[in-house]
Amino acid sequence: MMKTRKNFKFLVFGIIITLFIQLFFGFEVHAEPVDNVTLPIPQIGINIEAAENPQEVVTSLQILFILTILSLAPSILIMMTSFTRIVIALHFLRSALGTQQTPPNQVLIGLALFLTLFIMGPTFSEINEQALKPYTAGQISQEEAIENAMKPIRNFMFRQVRNSDLNLFMGIAQMDPIENTDDVSITDQIPSRVLIPAFIISELKTGFMIGFLLYIPFIVIDMVVASTLMSMGMMMLPPVMISLPFKILLFVMVDGWNLVIGQLVQTFR
Repeated sequence: MMKTRKNFKFLVFGIIITLFIQLFFGFEVHAEPVDNVTLPIPQIGINIEAAENPQEVVTSLQILFILTILSLAPSILIMMTSFTRIVIALHFLRSALGTQQTPPNQVLIGLALFLTLFIMGPTFSEINEQALKPYTAGQISQEEAIENAMKPIRNFMFRQVRNSDLNLFMGIAQMDPIENTDDVSITDQIPSRVLIPAFIISELKTGFMIGFLLYIPFIVIDMVVASTLMSMGMMMLPPVMISLPFKILLFVMVDGWNLVIGQLVQTFR
């Protein structure tokens, strides 16, 4: 009986493999005429040939540069905008509520993304006016477009970066420290390789500070519930099970999402 089942399994497996080979290697696709109209099958190919003139080399390098920018776009969005601070604060809020995976990560990331687009809207509009439109109109070169696009982003990062974090990386780069980031003549001399990591750790610090403030009211509720349960002798009952509904009720009654999002956006003003 066992031998019969084993042979049957091998037979089914052999049939599946045979069909798979015929499906991918044995059939040929032909265009069939429909009402005397031949349906063409498109052919896509990538050819690597020697360039005949310098202009073709420049065009290839431009395409390669654009593809590189597109591959780095998520990192640029996360590290050079308000996304980092927002997503960290929302994560701490969910942890303070103790709701585990509610809201799910997709909702938090989506909310952080749209808040980032809202906060960075003026910056993106300035990039469009100063870099994209003149470049597409042929008024400026590619190097000038990149430089014009970096200016609004650098101004945003300078408004949010801390002097201590900026001076940290300036010291590592063996540059003289600065005392005031509002001095445009000084900030223009700071390279982006120093500004970007300083901005990132500043955003991390700010996000953790906001998370600490979000934890305080919910910790108070946990302490009150835990003390009440101990005084009643219910030490075997998990305090989280009792405190969770009260934390959700408090958050809903004070319109928590309105307060948190409103204050979070105001930190970028």
